[in-house]
Amino acid sequence: MNFTLVHLDISTISDLQKLAQKTFFETYAAYNSAENMQYYLDTNFSIKKLQEEISNPDSIFFTALNTENKHIGYIKVNFRSAQTDLKDQNTMEVERIYVLQEFQGQKAGQFLLNNAIEIARKNHVDNLWLGVWEKNNKAIAFYKRNQFTDFDTHIFKFGDDEQLDILMKFDL
Repeated sequence: MNFTLVHLDISTISDLQKLAQKTFFETYAAYNSAENMQYYLDTNFSIKKLQEEISNPDSIFFTALNTENKHIGYIKVNFRSAQTDLKDQNTMEVERIYVLQEFQGQKAGQFLLNNAIEIARKNHVDNLWLGVWEKNNKAIAFYKRNQFTDFDTHIFKFGDDEQLDILMKFDL
């Protein structure tokens, strides 16, 4: 399947919000309480919060469009102070990479990740890194197939639940 990578900006904020909320819900709702899920969606994917993130010069959002120009997935990458953990000048974080459930298995995630690696190369960073929930075996296997290696862990606060994320990196 062919995809097109499109940079998202303030003018596409409502498209981003819908996509972000839907993909996050599809990925994690079955494993978390409804209260924690709703709190997270309302807090982290509000228009105000997304406007702040998309306006940060050290963060970039891209969406994957399919041949019908439908937003089917997105990625958020962070540099420098926008990074959630490392904040290293020579690294790039893939903070979010999500694909709508109905398009998983069609290589959209691979397309987004390949573009993130290319962005990292163009920015001459030493590596890119990300955090993935320890129970998201599908994502962990995907990153390992793409030569990501574990290097640390951190706590991800999800409402009143503390979850463990595995930090993984890809050396360039």
